[in-house]
Amino acid sequence: MNKSQKLYVLLGGVFLTALILAELTGSKLIAWTPFGSFSFTMTMGVIPFPITFLVTDIINEYYGKKGIRFITLIGMSMILFAYLILALDMQIPAAPFSPVQDEAFNNVFGQSARIILGSVTAYLIGQMIDISVFFWIRQKTRAKWLWMRATGSTFVSQLVDSFVVLFIAFYGQLALGQILEIGLTNYIYKFIIAALLTPLIYLVHFIIDTYLGEEAGTMIHQAELNQ
Repeated sequence: MNKSQKLYVLLGGVFLTALILAELTGSKLIAWTPFGSFSFTMTMGVIPFPITFLVTDIINEYYGKKGIRFITLIGMSMILFAYLILALDMQIPAAPFSPVQDEAFNNVFGQSARIILGSVTAYLIGQMIDISVFFWIRQKTRAKWLWMRATGSTFVSQLVDSFVVLFIAFYGQLALGQILEIGLTNYIYKFIIAALLTPLIYLVHFIIDTYLGEEAGTMIHQAELNQ
């Protein structure tokens, strides 16, 4: 394998790991009260999801639409695969001496399975929007201002993703007002984190350029041609 192939496998591995973790932990809701009485209610999935934003932008930058679409389709397939495995696991009774009994296991992963189903829809829509907006901004700015296409694509795509997945995962279990509140706070959090990750994007960009050498420029140019 050459350097660009190794890099693609590494980025894909990080992306898929963060994505699956976000799905499996998304059933846990957390509340953060940084301003006294005002509370941010979010899903635990907000911790690994920013990693997927970062990796998506990096793959976009070096491998173009085809590269990130391939990873996106693999991600969607792995979400469905995880759902099928969880569905099978929940049908198998726990041993009497198991430290985790069926009720606890099913309470956690049964809800995760519903979130996974919602996420397949939201994830695919969000990723397609992210890819399109990223390359539209890249074209309009003539490949300048990496921060603008990175944050801009996240700003638009996560507006859709943050609400679609919650409606599918929690509709009927939470009040509509609660779902809207969680969606809004998730979206605000994701956008703030995406903005804060901008320096890290430039750092990763520098590390990759150093690793790839002259090949980096060729890959970025090729990615521009494949918009």
